[in-house]
Amino acid sequence: MPTASPATGRPAAVALLIDVACVVVFCTVGRRSHAEGITLGGVAETAWPFLTGTAVGWLATRAWRRPTALTPTGLGVWICTVVVGMLLRKLTSQGTALSFVVVASVVTAILLLGWRGVAAVRTRR
Repeated sequence: MPTASPATGRPAAVALLIDVACVVVFCTVGRRSHAEGITLGGVAETAWPFLTGTAVGWLATRAWRRPTALTPTGLGVWICTVVVGMLLRKLTSQGTALSFVVVASVVTAILLLGWRGVAAVRTRR
């Protein structure tokens, strides 16, 4: 699996952008499915807790070292995205109904772990 060296952070930067895109897609689709409207401000309001969790996951796992690794990177980023995201939503009264926690956990797992799984398969070929 590609790793980012100090000389070139390109694989890490691309992986971080993919993670951010996954979270933004999750939030955008969620807003659309609840007829909340898709505006830049609305998506940002929904996404910031989860993006903060993604950043915590990147720092906690030092994801730049093995950005495409399913474990520990992908698993750590996913768990932090959900846990920190939900804690921040709770603290800001944005709602953390059990059904939302379950859906958010499943969808973000598919997105954040799924692209890494595809990358692992492609790397092995």
